[in-house]
Amino acid sequence: MFNLKKKEFEKFDWPLFLSVAFLSIYGLIVLYSAFSGNILKIRSQIFASILGFIFIILICTMDMDVIKKAAYPIYGISLALLILTIFLGQGEQQWGSNSWLILGPIQIQPSEITKVGIIFALSAYLEKYKDDINDPKRLLFTIVFAGLPILFILLQPDFGTAMVYIFFIAVMLFLAGLSWKWIISLLLLAGVFGLILLLNLEGYRADRIHDFLDPSRDTSGSGWQQQQGLIAIGSGMFTGRGYMKGTQAQYGYIPEKETDYIFSVLAEELGFIGAVLMLVAFVIIIYRLLIISKNSKNSFISFMVSGICAMFFIHIFENVAMTIGLMPVTGIPLPFFSSGGTFLLICFVNIGLALSASMQKSSYDIEDTSEYETIKFNNIKKIALQIAKLF
Repeated sequence: MFNLKKKEFEKFDWPLFLSVAFLSIYGLIVLYSAFSGNILKIRSQIFASILGFIFIILICTMDMDVIKKAAYPIYGISLALLILTIFLGQGEQQWGSNSWLILGPIQIQPSEITKVGIIFALSAYLEKYKDDINDPKRLLFTIVFAGLPILFILLQPDFGTAMVYIFFIAVMLFLAGLSWKWIISLLLLAGVFGLILLLNLEGYRADRIHDFLDPSRDTSGSGWQQQQGLIAIGSGMFTGRGYMKGTQAQYGYIPEKETDYIFSVLAEELGFIGAVLMLVAFVIIIYRLLIISKNSKNSFISFMVSGICAMFFIHIFENVAMTIGLMPVTGIPLPFFSSGGTFLLICFVNIGLALSASMQKSSYDIEDTSEYETIKFNNIKKIALQIAKLF
């Protein structure tokens, strides 16, 4: 699984890595302010960041051709986690859906973890079947294969996360060569399903749609969060009110300012300049992921990195757009900024996979491999003999 001989370290994507490093530090700085300077509140985020960089280092040494073989078992484990969450998930009263498995002090959101597994498995699947993706029977099986995790997430119910899955899966299917005939048909089907879903929404979910369509509808009730977020962003102007000096952020006017509405904290305190700085770093990440996907001669890697790119894009777009009132509030976190250890680690894992993919050799000398394996086997045999002598 770990094979340095299949890596070209001179191709390590430094712009991607440095952008991620910058955003992770920037995110901690903004989150510290969102928690009003309480360092204890961001301990788990700091730990997740450190662990994330360790994951990147480990993943960069992995042979993508070897771990690809585990794609379908990973898919099975991902589905099992999502099914388990349907029955044992908690968090509806606090977060609006039973999407968390709580193990003592540890809170895990499986739908975040399984993003990696689904992207990984679908990439392996599309590499194998991309040539007959437009065959009706194959397409039906593909829809079932890709649609099961979405169905299980909707049953939690977590519509925001389901939307993320729908987006990156749709992008991957499009890149696999799905014909426009099927694309239009699936879009119409999704539109009908979405309309039925919207008409049957109740409670706070229905309020979010109504508040999006009419922002002045209930500014002191269900629309309070969106209204206060907009006030915070507008008051930041060009240079911001100053770090930890935002009135909306520091005096508790913005609900979920540490998670969904972290961008409003940044914009209020650091202004337009701070927001642009963040967006430029995100643009670099998206651009570098597109380059890695485009340059790879390995279709598995190309699909995988495209899926990762699409996942980051929809998170960034939806979070910022809902904060400034261009999209309904969905509860989708902002990568490297929103509080949440599970999501942050998954972001690092995805970046690690992309960096590892950027260094993966497209061809491999079989003779060198045999020699390497022989040397490795002889070393293992010597160690085993030394241990045996001790007994």
